[in-house]
Amino acid sequence: MLRIRRVLEEKKLLNLIARSSRTRWMSSITEVMSFGDGSHGALGLPTSLIGHGMDAYEPTPVTGLPSDITLVSAGHYHSLAVTSHGQLWAWGRNHEVQLGRGLLNTRDTWNEPKRVEGLDQVQVTAAFASGVVSAAIGDDGSLWVWGRSKRGQLGLGKGITEASVPSKVEALEGEKIAKVSFGWGHALALTVDGKLFGWGYLADGRLGKMGGLVEASPLDSSMNVAKHEVITQSTLEVAERLVLEGMEKEMDMPIVWDPCSVEELKGVEVVDIACGLDHSLVLCRDGTLLSSGSNTYGQLGRANHDIGLFPVDISFPAAAIASGLGHSLAICRVKSSEGEGDATSIVSWGWNQSSQLGRPEPENVPMEVEGLAGETAILVSGGRAHSIAVTSKGEVWVWGCGRNGRLGLGSSCDEPEPVMLDSLEGCEVLQAVSGFDHNLILIAR
Repeated sequence: MLRIRRVLEEKKLLNLIARSSRTRWMSSITEVMSFGDGSHGALGLPTSLIGHGMDAYEPTPVTGLPSDITLVSAGHYHSLAVTSHGQLWAWGRNHEVQLGRGLLNTRDTWNEPKRVEGLDQVQVTAAFASGVVSAAIGDDGSLWVWGRSKRGQLGLGKGITEASVPSKVEALEGEKIAKVSFGWGHALALTVDGKLFGWGYLADGRLGKMGGLVEASPLDSSMNVAKHEVITQSTLEVAERLVLEGMEKEMDMPIVWDPCSVEELKGVEVVDIACGLDHSLVLCRDGTLLSSGSNTYGQLGRANHDIGLFPVDISFPAAAIASGLGHSLAICRVKSSEGEGDATSIVSWGWNQSSQLGRPEPENVPMEVEGLAGETAILVSGGRAHSIAVTSKGEVWVWGCGRNGRLGLGSSCDEPEPVMLDSLEGCEVLQAVSGFDHNLILIAR
Protein backbone atom coordinates (compact mmCIF):
# COMPACT_ATOMS: atom_id res chain seq x y z
CA MET A 1 0.00 0.00 0.00
CA LEU A 2 2.84 2.41 0.83
CA ARG A 3 4.48 1.68 -2.51
CA ILE A 4 1.22 2.38 -4.38
CA ARG A 5 0.79 5.64 -2.48
CA ARG A 6 4.38 6.66 -3.30
CA VAL A 7 3.85 5.97 -7.00
CA LEU A 8 0.64 8.02 -7.00
CA GLU A 9 2.41 10.90 -5.23
CA GLU A 10 5.23 10.81 -7.79
CA LYS A 11 2.76 10.86 -10.68
CA LYS A 12 0.93 13.78 -9.11
CA LEU A 13 4.18 15.71 -8.73
CA LEU A 14 5.27 14.93 -12.28
CA ASN A 15 1.90 16.17 -13.52
CA LEU A 16 2.52 19.42 -11.64
CA ILE A 17 5.91 19.87 -13.26
CA ALA A 18 4.42 18.95 -16.64
CA ARG A 19 2.44 22.17 -16.59
CA SER A 20 5.53 23.57 -18.26
CA SER A 21 4.91 21.37 -21.31
CA ARG A 22 3.74 22.82 -24.61
CA THR A 23 0.16 21.49 -24.25
CA ARG A 24 -0.42 24.05 -21.52
CA TRP A 25 -0.28 27.03 -23.85
CA MET A 26 -0.79 25.78 -27.39
CA SER A 27 -3.83 28.05 -27.79
CA SER A 28 -2.24 31.06 -26.06
CA ILE A 29 -0.69 34.16 -27.53
CA THR A 30 2.86 34.10 -26.21
CA GLU A 31 5.87 36.37 -26.01
CA VAL A 32 9.56 35.67 -25.51
CA MET A 33 11.63 37.94 -23.26
CA SER A 34 15.39 37.90 -22.78
CA PHE A 35 18.06 39.40 -20.56
CA GLY A 36 21.77 39.07 -19.83
CA ASP A 37 24.85 39.08 -22.07
CA GLY A 38 24.14 40.35 -25.58
CA SER A 39 27.64 40.11 -27.03
CA HIS A 40 26.75 37.17 -29.32
CA GLY A 41 23.26 38.33 -30.26
CA ALA A 42 21.63 35.61 -28.15
CA LEU A 43 19.12 38.11 -26.71
CA GLY A 44 17.50 38.66 -30.10
CA LEU A 45 17.10 42.35 -29.36
CA PRO A 46 17.48 45.07 -32.04
CA THR A 47 20.57 47.25 -31.93
CA SER A 48 18.31 50.29 -31.93
CA LEU A 49 17.07 49.20 -28.52
CA ILE A 50 20.25 48.14 -26.69
CA GLY A 51 23.06 48.90 -29.11
CA HIS A 52 25.27 46.40 -30.97
CA GLY A 53 26.39 43.57 -28.70
CA MET A 54 25.09 45.30 -25.58
CA ASP A 55 23.54 43.64 -22.54
CA ALA A 56 19.98 43.76 -21.18
CA TYR A 57 19.70 44.14 -17.43
CA GLU A 58 15.95 43.45 -17.24
CA PRO A 59 13.59 41.13 -19.16
CA THR A 60 12.98 42.71 -22.57
CA PRO A 61 10.57 41.51 -25.31
CA VAL A 62 12.18 39.77 -28.30
CA THR A 63 10.64 41.34 -31.39
CA GLY A 64 10.34 39.65 -34.75
CA LEU A 65 9.04 36.30 -33.45
CA PRO A 66 5.63 34.74 -34.18
CA SER A 67 3.02 35.10 -31.42
CA ASP A 68 2.55 31.34 -30.98
CA ILE A 69 5.90 30.27 -29.50
CA THR A 70 5.38 27.11 -27.43
CA LEU A 71 8.93 26.36 -26.29
CA VAL A 72 12.30 28.12 -26.00
CA SER A 73 15.78 26.67 -25.66
CA ALA A 74 19.12 28.33 -24.94
CA GLY A 75 22.48 27.17 -26.25
CA HIS A 76 25.66 28.56 -24.74
CA TYR A 77 25.53 31.65 -26.92
CA HIS A 78 22.44 31.28 -29.12
CA SER A 79 18.70 30.78 -28.76
CA LEU A 80 15.94 28.66 -30.31
CA ALA A 81 12.14 28.96 -30.31
CA VAL A 82 9.48 26.48 -31.50
CA THR A 83 6.03 27.57 -32.73
CA SER A 84 2.70 25.76 -32.38
CA HIS A 85 2.87 25.07 -36.13
CA GLY A 86 6.16 23.20 -35.83
CA GLN A 87 8.45 25.94 -37.10
CA LEU A 88 11.86 26.62 -35.53
CA TRP A 89 13.42 30.07 -35.15
CA ALA A 90 17.02 30.85 -34.15
CA TRP A 91 19.28 33.79 -33.30
CA GLY A 92 22.67 34.43 -31.66
CA ARG A 93 26.18 33.15 -32.35
CA ASN A 94 26.62 31.56 -35.77
CA HIS A 95 30.36 30.89 -36.09
CA GLU A 96 29.58 27.17 -36.23
CA VAL A 97 26.44 27.53 -38.45
CA GLN A 98 24.32 26.56 -35.43
CA LEU A 99 21.56 28.98 -36.52
CA GLY A 100 20.78 26.90 -39.59
CA ARG A 101 21.10 29.86 -41.94
CA GLY A 102 24.60 29.28 -43.37
CA LEU A 103 27.59 31.59 -42.95
CA LEU A 104 26.58 34.23 -45.50
CA ASN A 105 24.72 36.22 -42.87
CA THR A 106 27.03 38.80 -41.33
CA ARG A 107 27.60 39.04 -37.59
CA ASP A 108 25.51 42.18 -37.30
CA THR A 109 22.45 40.08 -38.23
CA TRP A 110 23.01 37.34 -35.63
CA ASN A 111 20.64 39.07 -33.22
CA GLU A 112 17.76 38.88 -35.71
CA PRO A 113 15.41 35.91 -35.12
CA LYS A 114 14.96 33.95 -38.37
CA ARG A 115 13.47 30.60 -39.33
CA VAL A 116 15.89 27.71 -39.47
CA GLU A 117 16.33 26.63 -43.08
CA GLY A 118 16.00 23.01 -44.16
CA LEU A 119 13.23 21.89 -41.79
CA ASP A 120 10.25 22.61 -44.06
CA GLN A 121 9.25 18.94 -44.09
CA VAL A 122 9.70 18.50 -40.33
CA GLN A 123 7.02 19.30 -37.77
CA VAL A 124 9.30 20.41 -34.92
CA THR A 125 8.06 19.68 -31.39
CA ALA A 126 11.20 20.49 -29.37
CA ALA A 127 14.68 21.97 -29.78
CA PHE A 128 17.95 21.81 -27.86
CA ALA A 129 21.43 23.31 -28.22
CA SER A 130 25.04 23.29 -27.04
CA GLY A 131 27.64 25.95 -27.76
CA VAL A 132 28.25 24.77 -31.32
CA VAL A 133 25.37 22.45 -32.24
CA SER A 134 21.59 22.76 -32.48
CA ALA A 135 19.02 19.95 -32.57
CA ALA A 136 15.33 19.57 -33.34
CA ILE A 137 12.92 16.73 -32.66
CA GLY A 138 10.21 16.02 -35.21
CA ASP A 139 6.68 14.94 -34.34
CA ASP A 140 7.65 11.43 -35.46
CA GLY A 141 10.44 11.31 -32.86
CA SER A 142 13.22 11.85 -35.41
CA LEU A 143 16.31 13.85 -34.42
CA TRP A 144 17.85 16.52 -36.66
CA VAL A 145 21.16 18.28 -35.98
CA TRP A 146 23.33 21.02 -37.46
CA GLY A 147 26.41 23.00 -36.52
CA ARG A 148 30.10 22.18 -36.18
CA SER A 149 31.81 19.94 -33.60
CA LYS A 150 35.20 18.27 -33.81
CA ARG A 151 34.25 16.06 -30.85
CA GLY A 152 31.49 14.17 -32.63
CA GLN A 153 28.61 16.02 -31.02
CA LEU A 154 26.59 15.90 -34.24
CA GLY A 155 26.24 12.13 -34.08
CA LEU A 156 26.21 11.86 -37.89
CA GLY A 157 28.97 9.30 -38.31
CA LYS A 158 32.72 8.91 -38.08
CA GLY A 159 34.69 12.00 -39.00
CA ILE A 160 31.64 14.19 -39.70
CA THR A 161 32.31 17.45 -37.90
CA GLU A 162 30.04 19.89 -39.73
CA ALA A 163 26.45 20.08 -40.96
CA SER A 164 25.47 23.45 -42.41
CA VAL A 165 21.83 22.38 -42.79
CA PRO A 166 19.68 20.21 -40.50
CA SER A 167 20.61 16.57 -41.01
CA LYS A 168 18.75 13.52 -39.72
CA VAL A 169 20.59 11.34 -37.19
CA GLU A 170 20.22 8.04 -39.02
CA ALA A 171 21.74 5.99 -36.19
CA LEU A 172 18.57 6.71 -34.18
CA GLU A 173 16.19 5.69 -36.96
CA GLY A 174 13.24 3.82 -35.45
CA GLU A 175 13.62 5.46 -32.04
CA LYS A 176 11.22 8.15 -30.81
CA ILE A 177 13.39 10.81 -29.20
CA ALA A 178 11.83 12.83 -26.37
CA LYS A 179 14.74 14.94 -25.13
CA VAL A 180 18.37 15.75 -25.95
CA SER A 181 20.97 17.34 -23.70
CA PHE A 182 24.37 18.63 -24.78
CA GLY A 183 27.58 19.23 -22.88
CA TRP A 184 30.78 20.76 -24.23
CA GLY A 185 31.63 17.77 -26.42
CA HIS A 186 29.14 15.04 -25.47
CA ALA A 187 25.42 14.44 -25.91
CA LEU A 188 22.66 12.31 -24.41
CA ALA A 189 19.30 11.45 -25.98
CA LEU A 190 16.27 10.06 -24.14
CA THR A 191 13.56 8.13 -25.96
CA VAL A 192 9.85 8.18 -25.25
CA ASP A 193 10.07 4.67 -23.76
CA GLY A 194 12.97 5.56 -21.44
CA LYS A 195 16.03 4.31 -23.35
CA LEU A 196 19.25 6.33 -23.18
CA PHE A 197 21.74 6.94 -25.98
CA GLY A 198 25.03 8.84 -25.89
CA TRP A 199 27.68 10.07 -28.30
CA GLY A 200 30.59 12.49 -28.63
CA TYR A 201 33.57 13.01 -26.37
CA LEU A 202 34.12 10.13 -23.92
CA ALA A 203 36.55 11.49 -21.31
CA ASP A 204 35.88 10.98 -17.58
CA GLY A 205 33.11 8.49 -18.26
CA ARG A 206 30.64 11.27 -19.02
CA LEU A 207 28.88 8.76 -21.31
CA GLY A 208 29.23 5.98 -18.77
CA LYS A 209 31.44 3.02 -19.54
CA MET A 210 30.57 3.09 -23.22
CA GLY A 211 32.72 0.61 -25.08
CA GLY A 212 34.68 -0.03 -21.88
CA LEU A 213 36.53 3.27 -22.35
CA VAL A 214 36.71 5.19 -19.08
CA GLU A 215 39.83 7.33 -19.48
CA ALA A 216 40.20 10.55 -17.52
CA SER A 217 40.42 13.80 -19.45
CA PRO A 218 44.00 15.16 -19.47
CA LEU A 219 42.52 18.65 -19.42
CA ASP A 220 40.47 17.89 -16.30
CA SER A 221 43.51 16.30 -14.64
CA SER A 222 45.57 19.41 -15.40
CA MET A 223 42.95 21.59 -13.75
CA ASN A 224 43.07 19.46 -10.61
CA VAL A 225 46.82 19.91 -10.16
CA ALA A 226 46.62 23.55 -9.16
CA LYS A 227 43.07 23.49 -7.77
CA HIS A 228 43.98 23.88 -4.10
CA GLU A 229 47.33 25.66 -4.43
CA VAL A 230 47.92 29.26 -3.43
CA ILE A 231 47.64 31.29 -6.62
CA THR A 232 50.91 32.99 -7.52
CA GLN A 233 52.37 34.06 -10.85
CA SER A 234 54.49 30.92 -10.97
CA THR A 235 51.58 28.58 -10.22
CA LEU A 236 49.49 30.38 -12.84
CA GLU A 237 52.24 29.80 -15.41
CA VAL A 238 52.46 26.13 -14.43
CA ALA A 239 48.69 25.73 -14.57
CA GLU A 240 48.57 27.41 -17.98
CA ARG A 241 51.29 25.12 -19.31
CA LEU A 242 49.53 22.02 -17.95
CA VAL A 243 46.21 23.07 -19.46
CA LEU A 244 47.84 23.66 -22.87
CA GLU A 245 49.51 20.24 -22.66
CA GLY A 246 46.22 18.70 -21.62
CA MET A 247 44.45 20.27 -24.60
CA GLU A 248 47.04 18.78 -26.95
CA LYS A 249 46.60 15.32 -25.41
CA GLU A 250 42.81 15.73 -25.59
CA MET A 251 43.03 15.73 -29.37
CA ASP A 252 43.68 11.97 -29.25
CA MET A 253 40.93 11.12 -26.77
CA PRO A 254 38.33 8.59 -27.96
CA ILE A 255 35.11 9.81 -29.55
CA VAL A 256 31.83 7.97 -30.16
CA TRP A 257 30.75 9.28 -33.56
CA ASP A 258 27.35 7.57 -33.70
CA PRO A 259 24.72 7.42 -30.94
CA CYS A 260 25.05 4.22 -28.92
CA SER A 261 23.00 2.77 -26.10
CA VAL A 262 24.45 3.60 -22.68
CA GLU A 263 25.50 0.12 -21.60
CA GLU A 264 25.00 0.40 -17.83
CA LEU A 265 21.39 1.46 -18.29
CA LYS A 266 20.14 -1.18 -20.71
CA GLY A 267 16.85 -2.40 -19.28
CA VAL A 268 16.57 0.63 -16.95
CA GLU A 269 13.86 3.20 -17.66
CA VAL A 270 15.23 6.76 -17.70
CA VAL A 271 12.90 9.75 -17.20
CA ASP A 272 15.19 12.79 -17.39
CA ILE A 273 18.70 13.81 -18.47
CA ALA A 274 20.93 16.88 -18.10
CA CYS A 275 24.47 17.61 -19.31
CA GLY A 276 26.78 20.17 -17.78
CA LEU A 277 29.90 21.29 -19.58
CA ASP A 278 31.68 17.99 -18.91
CA HIS A 279 29.39 16.01 -16.60
CA SER A 280 26.07 14.21 -16.94
CA LEU A 281 23.01 13.59 -14.76
CA VAL A 282 20.55 10.75 -15.40
CA LEU A 283 17.28 10.28 -13.49
CA CYS A 284 15.78 6.79 -13.51
CA ARG A 285 12.12 5.82 -13.12
CA ASP A 286 12.82 4.12 -9.79
CA GLY A 287 14.03 7.47 -8.38
CA THR A 288 17.76 6.76 -8.63
CA LEU A 289 19.77 9.80 -9.71
CA LEU A 290 23.08 8.99 -11.40
CA SER A 291 26.03 11.21 -12.28
CA SER A 292 29.16 10.81 -14.39
CA GLY A 293 32.01 12.80 -15.89
CA SER A 294 34.24 15.47 -14.40
CA ASN A 295 34.03 16.11 -10.65
CA THR A 296 36.40 19.09 -10.54
CA TYR A 297 33.84 21.25 -8.72
CA GLY A 298 32.00 18.49 -6.86
CA GLN A 299 29.25 18.55 -9.51
CA LEU A 300 28.79 14.77 -9.35
CA GLY A 301 27.48 15.05 -5.80
CA ARG A 302 28.89 11.75 -4.58
CA ALA A 303 31.68 10.46 -2.38
CA ASN A 304 32.31 7.65 -4.86
CA HIS A 305 34.81 9.12 -7.34
CA ASP A 306 34.88 6.09 -9.65
CA ILE A 307 34.61 6.85 -13.36
CA GLY A 308 31.20 6.00 -14.80
CA LEU A 309 27.55 6.35 -13.85
CA PHE A 310 27.00 6.03 -10.10
CA PRO A 311 24.27 7.21 -7.68
CA VAL A 312 24.33 10.78 -6.38
CA ASP A 313 24.39 11.05 -2.58
CA ILE A 314 21.01 12.73 -2.38
CA SER A 315 18.44 12.19 0.36
CA PHE A 316 15.47 13.69 -1.52
CA PRO A 317 13.51 11.90 -4.29
CA ALA A 318 14.22 13.84 -7.52
CA ALA A 319 11.51 14.64 -10.06
CA ALA A 320 13.49 16.74 -12.59
CA ILE A 321 17.14 17.72 -13.12
CA ALA A 322 19.24 20.46 -14.71
CA SER A 323 22.91 21.40 -15.05
CA GLY A 324 24.88 24.59 -15.31
CA LEU A 325 28.47 24.71 -16.53
CA GLY A 326 29.87 23.11 -13.36
CA HIS A 327 26.91 22.87 -11.00
CA SER A 328 23.92 20.56 -10.73
CA LEU A 329 20.29 21.19 -9.81
CA ALA A 330 17.33 18.96 -9.00
CA ILE A 331 13.66 19.54 -8.23
CA CYS A 332 12.92 17.15 -5.38
CA ARG A 333 9.88 15.98 -3.45
CA VAL A 334 9.83 17.19 0.14
CA LYS A 335 7.28 17.00 2.92
CA SER A 336 4.75 19.81 2.80
CA SER A 337 4.91 22.23 5.71
CA GLU A 338 1.14 21.74 6.04
CA GLY A 339 1.67 18.00 6.34
CA GLU A 340 -0.28 16.99 3.23
CA GLY A 341 -0.26 17.62 -0.51
CA ASP A 342 2.66 18.04 -2.89
CA ALA A 343 5.71 20.14 -2.13
CA THR A 344 8.97 20.51 -4.01
CA SER A 345 12.32 22.00 -3.27
CA ILE A 346 15.44 22.72 -5.32
CA VAL A 347 18.59 20.87 -4.32
CA SER A 348 21.99 22.08 -5.60
CA TRP A 349 25.63 21.02 -5.61
CA GLY A 350 28.89 21.70 -7.47
CA TRP A 351 30.67 24.89 -8.53
CA ASN A 352 29.69 27.82 -6.30
CA GLN A 353 32.23 30.57 -7.01
CA SER A 354 29.46 33.07 -7.80
CA SER A 355 26.82 31.65 -5.41
CA GLN A 356 25.05 29.82 -8.24
CA LEU A 357 24.06 27.12 -5.74
CA GLY A 358 21.93 29.65 -3.89
CA ARG A 359 23.32 28.50 -0.56
CA PRO A 360 26.60 28.34 1.40
CA GLU A 361 29.01 25.40 1.66
CA PRO A 362 29.52 22.47 1.38
CA GLU A 363 29.52 22.57 -2.41
CA ASN A 364 30.04 18.89 -3.18
CA VAL A 365 27.09 17.68 -1.10
CA PRO A 366 23.53 17.95 -2.52
CA MET A 367 21.61 20.26 -0.19
CA GLU A 368 18.32 22.13 -0.25
CA VAL A 369 18.21 25.78 -1.37
CA GLU A 370 16.59 27.13 1.77
CA GLY A 371 15.79 30.49 0.22
CA LEU A 372 13.04 28.76 -1.76
CA ALA A 373 11.49 26.97 1.22
CA GLY A 374 7.72 27.12 0.98
CA GLU A 375 7.80 27.58 -2.80
CA THR A 376 6.78 24.81 -5.21
CA ALA A 377 9.37 24.75 -7.97
CA ILE A 378 8.24 23.39 -11.34
CA LEU A 379 11.20 24.43 -13.54
CA VAL A 380 14.90 25.02 -12.93
CA SER A 381 17.79 25.88 -15.25
CA GLY A 382 21.49 26.61 -14.81
CA GLY A 383 23.86 28.91 -16.70
CA ARG A 384 27.61 29.40 -16.53
CA ALA A 385 27.50 30.83 -13.00
CA HIS A 386 23.84 31.56 -12.25
CA SER A 387 20.55 29.71 -11.80
CA ILE A 388 16.88 30.42 -12.50
CA ALA A 389 13.66 28.76 -11.36
CA VAL A 390 9.91 29.03 -11.91
CA THR A 391 7.38 28.20 -9.20
CA SER A 392 3.80 26.96 -9.40
CA LYS A 393 2.69 30.56 -8.75
CA GLY A 394 4.35 31.60 -12.02
CA GLU A 395 7.08 33.50 -10.20
CA VAL A 396 10.66 33.59 -11.48
CA TRP A 397 13.54 33.40 -8.97
CA VAL A 398 17.20 34.03 -9.81
CA TRP A 399 20.52 33.73 -7.97
CA GLY A 400 24.27 33.63 -8.57
CA CYS A 401 26.40 35.83 -10.83
CA GLY A 402 24.78 39.09 -11.91
CA ARG A 403 27.44 40.16 -14.41
CA ASN A 404 26.08 41.58 -17.69
CA GLY A 405 22.59 41.64 -16.19
CA ARG A 406 22.22 37.88 -16.35
CA LEU A 407 19.92 37.91 -13.27
CA GLY A 408 17.59 40.48 -14.82
CA LEU A 409 17.48 42.55 -11.64
CA GLY A 410 18.70 45.79 -13.19
CA SER A 411 22.28 45.54 -11.94
CA SER A 412 25.48 43.48 -12.14
CA CYS A 413 25.39 42.47 -8.49
CA ASP A 414 25.65 38.82 -7.50
CA GLU A 415 22.87 37.33 -5.39
CA PRO A 416 23.92 34.61 -2.91
CA GLU A 417 20.30 33.53 -2.34
CA PRO A 418 17.21 33.33 -4.58
CA VAL A 419 15.58 36.67 -5.38
CA MET A 420 12.19 37.01 -7.07
CA LEU A 421 12.24 38.79 -10.42
CA ASP A 422 9.71 41.51 -9.59
CA SER A 423 9.61 42.92 -13.11
CA LEU A 424 7.70 39.79 -14.22
CA GLU A 425 5.12 40.00 -11.44
CA GLY A 426 1.65 39.66 -12.92
CA CYS A 427 2.91 37.81 -16.01
CA GLU A 428 1.92 34.20 -16.66
CA VAL A 429 5.36 32.65 -16.96
CA LEU A 430 5.37 29.41 -18.93
CA GLN A 431 9.09 28.67 -19.18
CA ALA A 432 12.51 30.02 -18.19
CA VAL A 433 15.84 28.74 -19.53
CA SER A 434 19.47 29.81 -19.23
CA GLY A 435 22.29 29.82 -21.73
CA PHE A 436 25.81 30.42 -20.45
CA ASP A 437 25.24 34.12 -19.76
CA HIS A 438 21.74 34.89 -21.06
CA ASN A 439 18.18 33.85 -20.26
CA LEU A 440 14.91 33.40 -22.12
CA ILE A 441 11.46 33.73 -20.56
CA LEU A 442 8.27 32.55 -22.28
CA ILE A 443 5.09 34.25 -21.10
CA ALA A 444 1.41 34.02 -22.08
CA ARG A 445 -0.41 37.18 -23.12
